[in-house]
Amino acid sequence: QVQLSESGGDLVQAGGSLTLSCAASGNLLNINAIGWHRQAPGKERELVASLTSSGAANYGDSVKERFTISRGDVANMVLLRMNSLKAEDTAVYYCAAHVLGNPWHEYDYWGQGTQVTVSS
Repeated sequence: QVQLSESGGDLVQAGGSLTLSCAASGNLLNINAIGWHRQAPGKERELVASLTSSGAANYGDSVKERFTISRGDVANMVLLRMNSLKAEDTAVYYCAAHVLGNPWHEYDYWGQGTQVTVSS
């Protein structure tokens, strides 16, 4: 089993910045990627950014050049740095872990989520 815990969500003004943290624990041997997802009220959940165990990062079109996913200084920590925040970035942000061998769009373990609210 894998446990994920997000933190860092907050209320921030448009144009501001925020960093989310995802702490992973448990049996991580077969985890080959961590992805940050978000879900806004009335909208489908979307993948915001992902980071593979080899260090490859990918971003959704709506956050490219504004968000950065990276490993934290602490082991098994993945960060999501969000700059130039917009009202449409308001959502619950979840980190999720992908198991090696599963389809790339399927994430297997999920955290509880952290709320990000951007005021315009």
